[in-house]
Amino acid sequence: MVTYSKFPAIGMSHRLDSSLRLKAFSSKSEYQLVMNAVHKLQQCGFYWSTVTGGEANLLLSAEPAGTFLIRDSSDQRHFFTLSVKTQAGTKNLRIQCEGGCFSLQSDPRNTQPIPRFDCVLKLVHHYMPPSSCSSSTSSSSSSPPKTPPQKRTYYIYSGGEKIPLVLNRPLASNVASLQHLCRKTVNGHLESYEKVAQLPGPIKEFLDQYDAPL
Repeated sequence: MVTYSKFPAIGMSHRLDSSLRLKAFSSKSEYQLVMNAVHKLQQCGFYWSTVTGGEANLLLSAEPAGTFLIRDSSDQRHFFTLSVKTQAGTKNLRIQCEGGCFSLQSDPRNTQPIPRFDCVLKLVHHYMPPSSCSSSTSSSSSSPPKTPPQKRTYYIYSGGEKIPLVLNRPLASNVASLQHLCRKTVNGHLESYEKVAQLPGPIKEFLDQYDAPL
């Protein structure tokens, strides 16, 4: 295992927060993966960085179930944690980083396959319900509206309970710019590479810097 100091972020405009600098990385590729994750998380608007589990619980205590945030993990073996308000209170789910992918830490009682992603935001988006926006896009009056695809329900095992994992709304950590809000909207409506290829070069580059719809 190697530390942050072994891999200085040469030529990068973003750096790791102090809590992540103390983490150990298994390889340079893992370091790069985490750096890319931090870069996108710093733009997403619901990354709370160094807040603790207790502070996350206070932040989410008055929020409805399904509200969530991403923060740095207090566990030295992990980089990030997903804190989510459930019907049974706030739960903190560690995000594992293994084999060049991110995934939620699994419970031995969970028999479902664990989805893996190359981006923390893609992981979060996977567990969110299908957006109703896609079903409200323009369609001919003779065609019935499309039914949004149904996603499989995932569960959290905590205190002997089996709790559905519901991610409805991120808890904002800052006010997003109008440009970024427009970019997220565009990302959520680009369904194919062909559509992206038709965009002007500067817009494609702007979208590439943050390719998540949330």
